[in-house]
Amino acid sequence: MRSVALALIARDEARCIARCLDSVRPWVDRLLVLDTGSVDATPELARAAGAQVHRFDWVDDFSVARNHVLGLADADWCLVLDADEWLAEGGREIAALREAAPEFVGQLRVDSEFDSADGVAVAPSWLARVVPRGQRFVGRIHEQVEPGLARKRLPVRIGHDGYRDARLPAKHGRNERLLTLALSEQPGDAYLRYQLGKDLEHRGRFDAALPHYEAAYASGPAAAAWRHDLVLRLMHVLKCGRHWERAMAVADAEMPQWRRSPGYCFGLGDLLLDWAIAEPARAGELLPMIESSWLECLALGERPELEGSIDGCGSFLAAKNLAAFHTGLGDVTKAAHYRALEAELRANAPSHRGIAARAAT
Repeated sequence: MRSVALALIARDEARCIARCLDSVRPWVDRLLVLDTGSVDATPELARAAGAQVHRFDWVDDFSVARNHVLGLADADWCLVLDADEWLAEGGREIAALREAAPEFVGQLRVDSEFDSADGVAVAPSWLARVVPRGQRFVGRIHEQVEPGLARKRLPVRIGHDGYRDARLPAKHGRNERLLTLALSEQPGDAYLRYQLGKDLEHRGRFDAALPHYEAAYASGPAAAAWRHDLVLRLMHVLKCGRHWERAMAVADAEMPQWRRSPGYCFGLGDLLLDWAIAEPARAGELLPMIESSWLECLALGERPELEGSIDGCGSFLAAKNLAAFHTGLGDVTKAAHYRALEAELRANAPSHRGIAARAAT
């Protein structure tokens, strides 16, 4: 039987370290926490939750820290989490790794919560978080498991609240500094440009994010897992900058690839709506396309396997936009229909139920 360990790096995570460790403990053989300089109670709370805690001097490189804790874990399989994450579903699949040959890297669905005008929203990503013995991370920040072994998606879901508004200020200065440093070392790296664009966009710095997204779009591989998210973000920041024609050029170029993506269709509808509001003379041309885009979202349903999807774009968020759309047109019957549909779809959304349950505790 093979061994399974949790390998975690943390610093000043007293708020959430116990939640993470408690969620994983029943399914692994041991818990390893590498503390990179906490001044709060993180180490003590981790020990109380059953973890082995080791100290590590931070060297501005996430891969160095990740690889150090992997070595300390000395396990056939390591589940790699951050302290602001927790195992939401799939514990039995993690335990079942004891019977699996360490011949692949496991990708897990990470549901990242963030605050929006609609409340708490969720964006799923598929990240390499199950690492067999001998594999290492590469990259100073937004590190990834080295290429080589096949990737396999596992039926495991991780919750993550580190992108909520209250958590972001502590990350922004650090992330921008490390991304800028990494880009000085690898100036042509499209993935780093994409990540720096995301960091700037999260702070509302759309004009600053745009050149990084455009550089990543121009030079990044079309088959990259993050390409879908990049396209949606590029369309969004172009829209926010009122670059209507440039945004539509991207949308038109990407339509053959992403016409089955509810996130793409949702973003296209938003883009067209803002354009119609900014230039009312175009409304007659654009309004039918706006409605069609959001109706297509409902027809497609959710596609959480696409990187950068937002939970609800294929269901309750599209219904909400259609309700507002028909309210604006004065069609009270259709507006009422879509309001009722929104409520039904929202109540049945797994992520919404999970957030509501945690809020009630």
